[in-house]
Amino acid sequence: MPPQSTSWQQSLKAFLHPRVETMFFYGFSAGIPLLLIFSSLSLWLREAGVDRSTVTYFSWAALAYSFKFLWAPLIDRLPIPVLTRWLGRRRAWLLVAQLAVAAAIFSISLVDPTQPGALNIMAFAVVMLGFTAATQDIVIDAYRIESAGAELQALMSSSYIAGYRIGMLTSGAGSLVLASWLGSTSESYSYAAWQSTYAIMALTMLVGAITTLIIREPENHRPSNAQYTSRQYLKFLTLFVVGIAAFVTVYIFTAESAAAFRQTLTDAVNNGALSGLVVETLRLALAIILVAALLKMLSLTPLYDRQLVQESYIDPVKDFFQRYGKRLALLLLVFVGFYRVSDIVLGVISNVFFEDMGFTKNEIAGVVKTFGLFMTIAGGFLGGILAMRHGVIRVLYLGAFLTVATNLLFLWLAYAGHDIRILYAVISADNLTAGLASAAFVAFLSQLTNVSFTAVQYAIFSSLMTLLPKTIGGYSGSMVDNLGYPGFFLLASLMGVPVLGLIYLIQRHSAFKN
Repeated sequence: MPPQSTSWQQSLKAFLHPRVETMFFYGFSAGIPLLLIFSSLSLWLREAGVDRSTVTYFSWAALAYSFKFLWAPLIDRLPIPVLTRWLGRRRAWLLVAQLAVAAAIFSISLVDPTQPGALNIMAFAVVMLGFTAATQDIVIDAYRIESAGAELQALMSSSYIAGYRIGMLTSGAGSLVLASWLGSTSESYSYAAWQSTYAIMALTMLVGAITTLIIREPENHRPSNAQYTSRQYLKFLTLFVVGIAAFVTVYIFTAESAAAFRQTLTDAVNNGALSGLVVETLRLALAIILVAALLKMLSLTPLYDRQLVQESYIDPVKDFFQRYGKRLALLLLVFVGFYRVSDIVLGVISNVFFEDMGFTKNEIAGVVKTFGLFMTIAGGFLGGILAMRHGVIRVLYLGAFLTVATNLLFLWLAYAGHDIRILYAVISADNLTAGLASAAFVAFLSQLTNVSFTAVQYAIFSSLMTLLPKTIGGYSGSMVDNLGYPGFFLLASLMGVPVLGLIYLIQRHSAFKN
């Protein structure tokens, strides 16, 4: 993947390309849900009196982003009655996903977490938000890769990140300021304030929906060799629903035994965070094995359409391993799974950390969300331009090194306490690095993707990108309880060190030499 030979003037002019501008609005739409699952929801729950460990467990609802490869083939192949003929396959699914995200956000607003049993209901609504938001991401990623060539992917990634961060600002700082203005504070909790805030956030999804109705459908680079009937698509959908139902059933029936085993293991090793991670990993593995066995049995029934499943699930994976070879393909998948681990794990607990350091919601909104936004956008544009001029691999190196270095700065803030100047310094370095690294990483994943299998292959990459970090991040509250903030930040930073070695191994292969 050699670097593009472009001047600074050409690079800057390319930002005005219509496809690049479109990704800005889609980035905004994709950025809205994330903080409504993470930091904004965390502060809502903390103000409502929910303990810190339970608050961070809610971040697991975003694991839908990490498993979206399971239903990406469904999104790629399944037509939506009427809408697909009217808008095309990508725009039809985009519109449905965006409206579903809005409905999920509004559903969360209807739940007061202080009421008995309300946390279970809220957890279900948050999971639905994660599922619908991940579905939107599947289609946006496919649209981005299919709508322009490789020469624009770095800048489209930068534009997407800029919109994404503004969406995060809206749902992050915007929701904090709005909830505070409506009367909810850490000293005086108001459900009505948060209810109105989340209802207003649901309306912001109209930006993405309007964009979907305006843009053109990208070219279909992978026309099917066979025309499938509605009955075949229905059977395909049934397979997916059965698999998901089996997965959820395993979790329901293992809940009590898992809790007992976790307590026993905690007593034995005196480490609740480690015990929880071990138990939930075993639980996840059991669910996957049982679902795989069930689907294997269903493959022997008329419900299984071999050609449709082959085209939807098997061919995209087979293509990736054929293009890169087994050894390099596995190395690439490991790299994708680890590249953002340090950044994401630290990010889950960051807002709670700022509040514990004595910063107010308005300070968090002003410095972390608003000022941090501009630093992230600047980093994203810088990363995109550097990737076009010097190659993606070099920027990946830079992003990985700076991520480790800037995450260590949180140690400085942890020891300094409530110091607004240090907060500005830490956020400047951290967000500039995050924007730069993300732009290069998204461009790298886009280049790995075969345009004939965009939805499925990119969904696999982006799922791996968040699976391990978000799984570990769910225990960040417990890790802080056991290690303290300084120990946690040191551990989170060290998680990013192996990434530098992985990039070196990848660069040795001829396909990635600059």
